[in-house]
Amino acid sequence: MKKYAIFGTACLALILVFVAASSYYKKQQAEKFGFMAKENASIFIRDHSQTLGSDDAKVYIIEFMDPACETCAAFYPFVKKMMAANPGRIKLVLRYAPFHEGADYFVKILEAAKKQGKYWETLEVMYKSQSYWASHHNPQPQKIWRFLPMAGLDLERIKQDMNDPAIVNIIAQDLADAKTLNVQKTPGFFANGKPLQEFGYQQLQDLVYSELKANYSN
Repeated sequence: MKKYAIFGTACLALILVFVAASSYYKKQQAEKFGFMAKENASIFIRDHSQTLGSDDAKVYIIEFMDPACETCAAFYPFVKKMMAANPGRIKLVLRYAPFHEGADYFVKILEAAKKQGKYWETLEVMYKSQSYWASHHNPQPQKIWRFLPMAGLDLERIKQDMNDPAIVNIIAQDLADAKTLNVQKTPGFFANGKPLQEFGYQQLQDLVYSELKANYSN
């Protein structure tokens, strides 16, 4: 019995050490990325990054996304709902992490749509039609073209502009920043440089609202 008691105590001690170490690591990560956000903001926001919201906003949501990612599509309206509930206080910054095979094809379309002033319209069309062209078992990227007119795009111009070599550099830079920030899956969220430690709708809302509370008095 004494051996079992000692073994049980040792196991409990190891668990407590693991929990403490995990908590410490998460705190260190949050502090690290928060510091980086202030001292090296370009890792989070590049000149080419597409943004939505007021420049006066004090809370920045940085999202590393993949247009072919189902979870990214699911979280998009949730993020916009938080922004609508806090007008002028939240700014969304989109970064690319096209981890799905062939997803850079859709990033190129988005960047080409930006030149027509139709970035957000195109993204919404992509997300709404995603199930038709982004099946993981049988992806068919060419099917996206039947939906793009819904965004009011000049398709011939899109086909030309999406081949701009500069877009390849944008994707490479965003992927490099994603690696630096240890983003391994999409969507990867940060709020004012602090990473979303545990993934979920409520967890993201808690992170964003903690930053709202810290930066706004009411």
